[in-house]
Amino acid sequence: MLFATPHCLSSSTCLSPSIPRKPNSPHSRKPRFTTWVSSRTRSTPLCTASLITSPDSFEVGRLIGSYGFMNVTSYSGFQAGPDLEFSSGDLGQLRVQDVGEGSVKIRLYEGRIAQGPFKGTPVIFKVYPGQRAAGIEADMMAANELNAHAFLQNTSEGICKNLLLLLGGFETKTGEQWLAFRGDGKYSAADFAKAASEKVSRVRSLQENSWNPFEKEQAFKRRTYFIIRLFLGAMRGLAYMHNHERLHQSLGPASVLLNTIVERDAAYLVPKLRDLAFSVDISFSSLEECPSTFSEGLWRRASSAGAFTPMEKRAFGIADDIYEAGLLFAYLAFVPFCEAGIMDGLSLQRLLESTFKLDVMATREYCLADDRLLEAVKFLDLGQGAGWELLQAMLNPDFRKRPIAEAVVNHRFLTADVL
Repeated sequence: MLFATPHCLSSSTCLSPSIPRKPNSPHSRKPRFTTWVSSRTRSTPLCTASLITSPDSFEVGRLIGSYGFMNVTSYSGFQAGPDLEFSSGDLGQLRVQDVGEGSVKIRLYEGRIAQGPFKGTPVIFKVYPGQRAAGIEADMMAANELNAHAFLQNTSEGICKNLLLLLGGFETKTGEQWLAFRGDGKYSAADFAKAASEKVSRVRSLQENSWNPFEKEQAFKRRTYFIIRLFLGAMRGLAYMHNHERLHQSLGPASVLLNTIVERDAAYLVPKLRDLAFSVDISFSSLEECPSTFSEGLWRRASSAGAFTPMEKRAFGIADDIYEAGLLFAYLAFVPFCEAGIMDGLSLQRLLESTFKLDVMATREYCLADDRLLEAVKFLDLGQGAGWELLQAMLNPDFRKRPIAEAVVNHRFLTADVL
């Protein structure tokens, strides 16, 4: 677990953690994680941040799931044609992505800390396969996720409640990297959306359209309140990352951890961002260096959009995260209010990007004609269309016109009493 005495958090610099190469012995269980110590001078008290790195300090429980990643392999601009027209100002702002399934498969396990002062603390293990199974990419992702969490957990502002907390990790004999995160929940925003849409299907299959109008409206308000709190918490976590020079770069429904998916418990909901394996450092010192493996594609797209200087590249990176957050907002606005199978994230993205070229109000007119989507329209219509206004801003084709994360957090749709 990361420890730092309060008096030195604001004055010290955190040395970036690294994962050294695997020892030659095939039976070694020596953890790859290091302990960091930084100090300004000999007379200044040491600020020490350490992680639990002994495998014996943990107990591993049952497998709870697995998932993979999509690789973006190339980018190209839209080609103008008889059915697709863009002004000169539009060129370079929208991109076609070629994606494929990545080779890294992540497994998740339950567990707990088995010894020490934090004995009994529940954890969730995120397991990266070893090089023999997934090549060097898996090790690089594990190292990048470790670096991002260690840095963000050692800021002068303390730990952000909307970011998942890394407690430690270790390496197995086969070279797998096990990252241990505090067990603050087992659900994701995708799980909530799936459960909500299935509930919509059950209600409609029972032909409960004659259901008490008052109770129906209360159910709508409960879902609305839950979704707003969910998205607001996710954006606060993203704002914290951006304020500390880190991009998420993998934001989606599965990347937001929830401690509950019960809508009546919305007051106790604490969303937390996770999955920082593709996080990018956007500090100016980093932007002036050669791009890392995980940022090459981002900066290539930045150059295509006309962002060349460190300041412009930083703005593009932040706007890129905001765009992904906008797609998350659209997902939360539609999927939980539709019957199961009516709408999914990919179909919604295609609708917004390909069919309506990010014209959100044209999308609204289309949705109004489909009775299955009316509840989603009603949700975004709240506050005299404040939801559509926010969605359009976050999905603006021009990255320079997208709001920063803090502006999203303070948008009237998330702060006003739209109910």
